[in-house]
Parts: sequence; C-alpha cells; structure tokens
Amino acid sequence: MLEFMHFGQVANFKTESNIPIDKFAIAINSKLKKSIVIKSAEEVDERFHSRYSVKEKTYRYTINNSKYGTALYRDMEYHFPIRLNVEKMKEAVKYFEGEHDFTAFKASGTSSKSSIRKIFKAEIYERDERIYIELTGNGFLYNMIRIIAGTLLDVGLEKIKPEEIKNIIESKDRKKAGKTLPPAGLCLINVNYI
Repeated sequence: MLEFMHFGQVANFKTESNIPIDKFAIAINSKLKKSIVIKSAEEVDERFHSRYSVKEKTYRYTINNSKYGTALYRDMEYHFPIRLNVEKMKEAVKYFEGEHDFTAFKASGTSSKSSIRKIFKAEIYERDERIYIELTGNGFLYNMIRIIAGTLLDVGLEKIKPEEIKNIIESKDRKKAGKTLPPAGLCLINVNYI
C-alpha cells in the first residue's frame, strides 16, 4: 500500500559523476523502479537542502465520496460512501489559515520542537464525486494533514460545526479533533524554495 503519493518531491545529493546535468534524470530513471520517475535535475548551491530550504509545501487529501468507490484509484484516495456537506467543509477549512499552534492536529510522539505552523492557503473543491482538501503552508506536523482531513470529514457529517474549528485549534487538545484518515488519500503536490 502506498503511504502517500509524491508529485512534487525534491531530493538533493552530492556526486562527482561526469553525466551532463541535462541527461541526469534519464540516467537515474534507467536504474529506478517503474513506480519512481525523476522529472528533472539541476545543480544547486552547496548550502541547499531539499528539506530545510523549503519555504512552502502544498498537500492534497482526496476523498472519494461516491457510493461504491473505485478499484483503479483505491490506493490514491480515501473512499467514504456517506454523502458529506461540502459547503460546510469549505466554510470550516478557512479557520486553518494563518499561524496557529497545531498541537490538536499532530500525532502523539511527534518529535517537532514547536507545533506552530503557518497555513497560507486552505481550500476544498469538488470534481466527479471527489472532494479535494488542499493546504499550502510553511511546514506540517506528522499526520497533521490527515488529522485536519478527518476533522473536516466530521464537519461534512455535521458532527462538528465549521466555527468550532477555531476552538479546537485553541484547545491544543488532540481528542477534540477528528480521527487520522488513512494515508492513501494524501499527496504532496508542490514544494517551493523561493
């Protein structure tokens, strides 16, 4: 089972290879499993670090909200057959924008020193019985996106009112947030370094 998809993943390493940079992706792809594809390669400053130099990341969590789900995409989305109130979810997701202490939305045992993160953009959109939750921020805690998605699912089920999100964030109490949704729906979309 996929832990989650990586469309925008960036990695860095040092090499003394003589392969020209414009041929590097092709050369690496010839040695990789078919489940991994390198799209491009470029030279960067020695100080660049693919994890610590990040300015913002965008993740997407996909919920298949159809009655029967799909066999083809079952490892890339979370199937939830009960109809969700997407308008309420859209209202609720906006409460995540801004800088907050996201203690209520982190998995136990998270090693991060600080739970404060900034979400620049939080939105939900629908297409073909799928609900997409997209969050762009300066960083995310372990399982934070999946817990936010689980909380928004509860909003969609009308177990939580949209305006209660503010109180859940302020409570810093993990028990007040929704469950952690399965990893299959999570996908890293983009990473920005500017």
